[in-house]
Amino acid sequence: MRLTSGIWVSAYVRRAFVEGAFAAVVRRGAEEAGAIFVVVDRLDGTVDLYGPAPQTAFDDERPTDRLFSRLGEGIDRLALQQRLASEMRFDPDVWVVEIEDRGGRAFLDIAPD
Repeated sequence: MRLTSGIWVSAYVRRAFVEGAFAAVVRRGAEEAGAIFVVVDRLDGTVDLYGPAPQTAFDDERPTDRLFSRLGEGIDRLALQQRLASEMRFDPDVWVVEIEDRGGRAFLDIAPD
């Protein structure tokens, strides 16, 4: 059984702090099953955006943990805001977590390309 979005986000934020990065929940979504998007601010004016991996990234036995895909790399804030606004129009229950890390570490399980 998979963790709820709320519990997963809480653990994720704690992990970022343990690793020496700053993390904040920018937008709270549906507690049980809201999609989670992660913004990694490299503190150089650009950000990376991660979102749920597509269903094609999972094999027949779906993992119990969450997989993510990089949706944008080195994008500016305006492009980020436009992408997130589009996602929120599609699904108003999304979570947005922002990490500040000069090294661009996301602390996520990334789906293979």
